Formats: sequence, structure tokens, C-alpha cells
Amino acid sequence: MKFRILVAEDEKNIREGLAAALELDGHEVATAVDGNDAFKRFQKGDIDLVITDLKMPGLSGEDLLEKLLAESPGIPVIILTGHGTIEAAVKTMRAGAWDFLIKPVNLDYLSLVVKQALDNRELALKHKRLLEELAHHKRFQTIIGTSAAMRKVFDTTSRAAPTKASILITGESGVGKELVADAIHELSPRKEKPFIKVHCAALAASLLESELFGHEKGAFTGAAARKRGRFELANEGTLFLDEIGEIDQNIQIKLLRVLQEKKFERVGGEETIETDVRIVAATNKDLKAEIEKGNFRDDLYFRLNVVNIHVPPLRERKDDLPLLITAFLKEFAEENSKTIEGINDKARSCLYAYDWPGNIRELRNCIESAVVMSQGKLITVEDLPPGIRAGSEEGLIRIPLGTSMEEAEKIIIRETVSAQKGNQSKAADILGIGRKTLHRKLTGEEE
Repeated sequence: MKFRILVAEDEKNIREGLAAALELDGHEVATAVDGNDAFKRFQKGDIDLVITDLKMPGLSGEDLLEKLLAESPGIPVIILTGHGTIEAAVKTMRAGAWDFLIKPVNLDYLSLVVKQALDNRELALKHKRLLEELAHHKRFQTIIGTSAAMRKVFDTTSRAAPTKASILITGESGVGKELVADAIHELSPRKEKPFIKVHCAALAASLLESELFGHEKGAFTGAAARKRGRFELANEGTLFLDEIGEIDQNIQIKLLRVLQEKKFERVGGEETIETDVRIVAATNKDLKAEIEKGNFRDDLYFRLNVVNIHVPPLRERKDDLPLLITAFLKEFAEENSKTIEGINDKARSCLYAYDWPGNIRELRNCIESAVVMSQGKLITVEDLPPGIRAGSEEGLIRIPLGTSMEEAEKIIIRETVSAQKGNQSKAADILGIGRKTLHRKLTGEEE
């Protein structure tokens, strides 16, 4: 990312010298001859950092700093002065300056300060852009993603939601199937009607039947009163059947009848009840494979799978990690009353390298843990759960600073042999050396 720096300095030689040095560092530079000129140039936009003299005709550096921060809170401003005092430095830093440097300026040090300020600026801009991206997903509530795979999910959801068609949501555990179901209901004409959820895997078959269809008083031991089932409660609304692949054959038959005839009876009852319910089901199982095994009815599958929405695992949509991480950071920072500005590069690389077998649920838990454990404004590798850290360190070899080249070579060889479970031939192949050479370097034997 290329940045534009504004240099405000009334002395021409210093102004041009600073501009030339910054351009050598690869930055675009604009200049201003005084504070008023600088503020006018800043208002045109595209300025990422301001370097200003403290004492200038007209608008001073202090006044310019105040106006810049009022116009664009967070813009980094570096103050230069030939009359440096501790009091002046403290005053400008308290007013919001990024740094305070004494003339004549050490250009190497200035380059370092500018880099740090712009790195921070880039992080803040990325964070802002990610938050803006999150705002675009409001109509899908908490479903987050801009990857091609998620755009397909959004598109199918948007087109299918307003219809009466049954929808089957497929995907691994933790990918967010329930959130897709929420979006389907919210985008449908039934959104003002009941949205009832049933987790089919959480109940035994006898209890699930009663839960879905209700029961009459005395229908079974413990049925002390009539109970309305979820199909009755969801009338004119949406019924979400999560983990549909777990229901047994008897309930599958009753469910098929409801889908076909829009009718059912309560357990132990004779009254036929009509219902108008939109069915959305979800599963992490391969229902086609379950049909072949005889565990799931093919006629029920076709009734449920009028429209299929497949939610991809997180490992196949890592382009969405920045958005997801930003959303979870914001959520848990607010929940824990912490100021978290982002994640440092090492921690981010660690999160991107991990495969997330638990998908969004695991990522969410990871970020919550990191926010709770963090002690600064940036999440570091040390803040991440041990399992995530361990995954990022797999295959790395640590060599202490100050280790001689000869000893470093031995460490690399020993660790490679260890990783190959003692197979020196494989280790030699990996290192690109002969087996005898490997043995000699390990033992220190002379040729």
C-alpha cells in the first residue's frame, strides 16, 4: 500500500530535503509552505501522515495539529522543532501528536518513525474497511463473508427465501447452518410469524415425536396434559429441523406425510390437524450415503431438498477470515470492556495457517479466548489458545540468538532426523545432503 505524506515547513531547504528523503523511501509526498497552506492541502484528501514544523508563520504546528485531528481523528502527525523542550514535547504528545523530533532531523530515525506511524495507519484503515464490510451483511444478520463460496450462499438464500419451497442446508458442524436458517425466515413473507427450532439429535425418538407433533393427555406415562407440538406452534411460520439426518424411520414417515398432505395427529390423538408450515432442515451428514445404507428415506430426502444450500467449511473460505476475526474482536472487546485495535502479523499468520476443523464456532471461541487473555491493544500469538499456537509452530526449528553456524547446522539436522522418526536417509533427502555427510555432521567426525 502506497501512502501520501504531507510536509509542512516554512524553510524551503528543509522542506525539500525532507520530501526528497521520504520519496527515496517509496512514499508520495506533498508539501506546504506554512500551516494554513498545509490545512488547505489536507482538506483535499488522500493524506495519510503529516510532518509539520512547530513554529511557522500564521497557523502554528500546534494549531495545525488541533485542526487536523478535529478534521480526521487518528491521523498521525509528527512535530518537528528547532527549539525543543521537554514541556513542548509533552504538550504536543498529549494533544495527539504521533511523535516529536528535534532539528536537525536524523533521517534514518525519521524513516523508522514514519514507518511505525504508517503501519499503524494501515492497520486502522483495514479495521475501518472491515467494519464497513460487516455493515453490508445486516440483512443476513450475523452471516459474514465476501468469498465466492459465501456469495453463492447469499445468492441462493436471497432467491429461495421468499418462496414456499422446502430448503435443505448442508455443511459440517460449526459452519453456521442455523444462521442461514435465520436469514431464510427473515427474508421470507413469513418473517412476522413464528420461527420454531428443533434440534433433532438432542432428543430420543419418543420425545422427538411428541416435540414435533404434540400429544394428548395420557398418551404415555408422564403425559399429564395435552401438549401442542412444534408443527402447531409454527403454523403460518417456519419450522427449522436441525440435524435432520438423526431422526428414525417412524418419525421420517410422519414427517413425510406432513410435507405431502399438510396434516398430522398428535401422539395418542385422533383429531387431524392441518398446518401451513415452511420447512427448513439442516444436516452435517451425507444424506445420499444414508439413503444407500437404508437409514434415510429417499422420498423424504427429495421433499426436503427442493432447494439445497451448502455452507462451505472455513478452510475453504479463508478469504473471509479478516471479516470474521474483526466481527468477533468487536463483539468480545465490547463484551469484556477492552480496547482491541487488531491482531499483530504473527498472530494473524497463525490464524490463517490453521485449518479450523471446528469451523466458525471454533474461530469464535478462539477469538473470545484471545480477547480475554490479551493485555494490550493488539492480539499476539501468546494470547491464542495453545492448540492454535501449536499448529502454527509445527515444523519450525528454534535456534537461539548467538548460536554458531556449526551448532545451528547440527540443530537443524537433529530436528529433521527427529521429525522423520530417526530415519536418517529421509532426513538426508530433505536436507539435500548425503547420508554419510549427515552422519559425519551429527557426530563431528573428521572426513
